[in-house]
Amino acid sequence: MASGGNDKIGGKLNEAAARADLDEQALFYHRYPGPGKLEIQATKPLGNQRDLALAYSPGVAAPCLAIRDNPEQAADYTARGNLVAVISNGTAVLGLGNIGPLASKPVMEGKAVLFKKFAGIDVFDIEIDAPTVEEMVSTVSALEPTFGGINLEDIKAPECFEVERQLRARMNIPVFHDDQHGTAIIVAAAVLNAMELSGKSLSSVKIVASGAGAAALACLNLLCLLGVKRENIWVHDIEGLVYKGRTELMDEWKAIYAQETDKRSLNETIDGADVFLGLSAAGVLKPELLARMAEKPLIMALANPVPEIMPALAREARPDAMICTGRSDFPNQVNNVLCFPYIFRGALDCGASTINEEMKMAAVRAIAALAREEVSEVAARALSGETPVFGPDYLIPSPFDPRLILRIAPAVARAAAESGVAARPITDFDAYLDKLNRFVFRSGFVMKPIFTAAKVAEKKRVIFSEGEDERVLRAAQVLLEEKIATPILIGRPEILESRLKRYGLRIRPNVDFEVVNPQGDPRYRDYVDDYLALVGRRGVIPEAARTIVRTNTTVIGALAVRRGEADALICGLEGRYEKHLRDVRQIIGKREGVLDFAGLSLLVSQRGATFMTDTYVTFQPSAQEIASMTVLAAAAVRRFGITPKAALVSHSNFGSRDSESARKMREALQLVREQAPELEVDGEMHGESAISEMLRQKVMPATTLSGEANLLVFPNLDAANITMGVVRAMTDGLHVGPILLGTALPAHILAPSVTSRGVVNMAALAVVEASHPA
Repeated sequence: MASGGNDKIGGKLNEAAARADLDEQALFYHRYPGPGKLEIQATKPLGNQRDLALAYSPGVAAPCLAIRDNPEQAADYTARGNLVAVISNGTAVLGLGNIGPLASKPVMEGKAVLFKKFAGIDVFDIEIDAPTVEEMVSTVSALEPTFGGINLEDIKAPECFEVERQLRARMNIPVFHDDQHGTAIIVAAAVLNAMELSGKSLSSVKIVASGAGAAALACLNLLCLLGVKRENIWVHDIEGLVYKGRTELMDEWKAIYAQETDKRSLNETIDGADVFLGLSAAGVLKPELLARMAEKPLIMALANPVPEIMPALAREARPDAMICTGRSDFPNQVNNVLCFPYIFRGALDCGASTINEEMKMAAVRAIAALAREEVSEVAARALSGETPVFGPDYLIPSPFDPRLILRIAPAVARAAAESGVAARPITDFDAYLDKLNRFVFRSGFVMKPIFTAAKVAEKKRVIFSEGEDERVLRAAQVLLEEKIATPILIGRPEILESRLKRYGLRIRPNVDFEVVNPQGDPRYRDYVDDYLALVGRRGVIPEAARTIVRTNTTVIGALAVRRGEADALICGLEGRYEKHLRDVRQIIGKREGVLDFAGLSLLVSQRGATFMTDTYVTFQPSAQEIASMTVLAAAAVRRFGITPKAALVSHSNFGSRDSESARKMREALQLVREQAPELEVDGEMHGESAISEMLRQKVMPATTLSGEANLLVFPNLDAANITMGVVRAMTDGLHVGPILLGTALPAHILAPSVTSRGVVNMAALAVVEASHPA
């Protein structure tokens, strides 16, 4: 039995097969459950005649007239202030070339999703049949009344330069060609930090560039603004060096970097270069050329998917080099998503009329500074102490760093105000930061600390009881590809092989992951003996034990964890929760000092992350059990990098009723305060009081809970489970869990409705628990 990983997977299949597999999954992803990646949702109620009168006729006349009299009020009465157009004519799409506007739509929808996901910005993707500069400018400029900003995308050079220049002159809203400026901002931040580490001055560094398209030239322009001297920049394209007197493939933007020289090739110009900037093609930079670069060179090999030189090859040739690529599987990924959502966030929030050089420079310095920052206490806790350190392998932050929006958006908004282009300058930056902080925890970043901690931890073995289930098989492939865990699947090898082939998955049993075959595992007799030792005095006779260990995969998985042959158990995709819970209780047992297990559910919705307990285990918990589960749940919440704010909810609102249930919650509150005095908690209170600080303050000004509660503790399982189910359905929230609290070793019982992504989420959480026990 072997448990390799991604290295073995890659060795088993050629790249074409892997690409075909990815293509098939991508097509499925884009088609189901509904075509595309976007939808439009109303933000105001339309539940009665009054709502209709306010939303449309006659009420809508009031905001129309207000905007007529003062156009700035469009930001107050419409979605324009948070609406960006992602516009392309499809002439230079990713690495696909001129595929046309219609074929570019999936890319533009994807860009729209990134805006929403990372910065909460709404987007209409607009694909236009406008191949010429004149048609592009005429069409896009006419859209100004609809949008607060324009993001130009995938327009071929050199037309893209002229399109942006004319639109910036004609429009009074930000126009930003991300292929140029987004890449340039990240590159500039990396160069700033690399030169600091190498002790070099920007005014003296030599830069050799391979590629002279929109992104490359924008990078060089921005670097010149930072202090790089134009005469120290050597630019190459498909025709060779850009030199004075050259006529082939020249334009006014490229000509700025023409050198007075008789040199013509990269081989002739690389000597003494401090920076190689590659935005060209695979394999352009040969290892032997690196030896002639300056000490501690920065190699930015940004061609995708295959860079100008692979990092391992570059490192072998120059161990002192700092290396950036455009790929997520290597350190220092230059990824535009590091900046464009947050630049637009800051620009929209201050009503900027343009994105000028001062705003771009502010973004560069904010990104560079973030890589040098000490991580906050909350972030360090979320990362389980494994925090990146500023250095050659960490020149720029991760694209998923939740602090990006907190650093870049305010810096951009401040620069817009200082440079005089902000129509609505932000006056209270503390309040603005608080607003951005609230957005961070409403987004999909909630799971990010768990995945980050799981990836940096020593790889743990997670055993899956329902190994033959399609969701587990798909999850296993993700866990291996993302290097989160080493999966162990309980299942019949021939069934696993058959289903993997049917689902088009490339992982293989006993090659990429370990298999426990319930029909023929050599440890069977040992498992039976161990099981009998645990339950032999609970009515289980030897013959029954032998049958159970052959047929009950949760028992097999729990025994593997107890014996130390796996680090965590995931089960529950089939069968009743209580049945799985019984097996976990009998074999794995409770953690020392814990009264009983509890089920914690996390719902991630547009409101943010809300934890609820006990949603699955104890029907009528006592005050002592409620206190215990509250403390356990608070510790689980902290694993997500979130400070718990607990509300003990009830039909009684701070003593308004004197029922047995209300008295139980009051007693539980006192016990929680004794057991965890540092925890912010209050109760008993109505559900709406838990969510609304204003309502809570009205009835209890001396409340010890501030803001919105993120941990709701219920008086019984009925209340918790029903509330969780209804809220999940009404908000279309993502359910993570149930998270089983109080086990001696990590074990989680999932709901049969869980998706493959839900399985991955819980496996990652189990890895973190196994790596850092409570």
